[in-house]
Amino acid sequence: MRAALPEAAQARPLEIWFQDEARVGQQGTLTRLWARRGTRPRAPKDCRYAWAYLFGAICPARATGAALVMPYANTEAMNCHLAEIAKAVSPGAHALLVLDGAGWHSTKELVVPPNLTLLRLPPYSPELNPVENVWQFLRQNRLANRLFDSYEAIVDACCEAWNALLANPDRVASITQRSWAQVNP
Repeated sequence: MRAALPEAAQARPLEIWFQDEARVGQQGTLTRLWARRGTRPRAPKDCRYAWAYLFGAICPARATGAALVMPYANTEAMNCHLAEIAKAVSPGAHALLVLDGAGWHSTKELVVPPNLTLLRLPPYSPELNPVENVWQFLRQNRLANRLFDSYEAIVDACCEAWNALLANPDRVASITQRSWAQVNP
């Protein structure tokens, strides 16, 4: 990890952040429900096509995060998200931001704040990104089996789900901490 950092960041405290984005929309997610044996619970399914992208980043060591809900997943949205993450990094620290290889993560038009260094995961390795588990948790507990009337309702649901998650730091830590992703003093 330290080898990936610029020389100016070598002596600063280091935070490891993980970033990803999830599409949330009217097509929705169906998830399992508890029901009495012999019954079949009903779950709503929408056929409309409005959606939003929830850009999220988590720092497992601090059990905190930064997120934006955006209409598109593109370079402009990613630049806004990087700026949001940079504001959430501890003062004086440098963050190593682990992310996948999406096109908008590696374009030359990306503006990386000076307190962030990007570290791309190998292809086809979502199991190495704990934010994937955050999406699974949010879908199963906050975003599944719902109908959204409008784009604004999707944005509101994403914001409520993310804020509810961050309001419980113990849950954030339990979902995202990995023994192999620790900063050694």
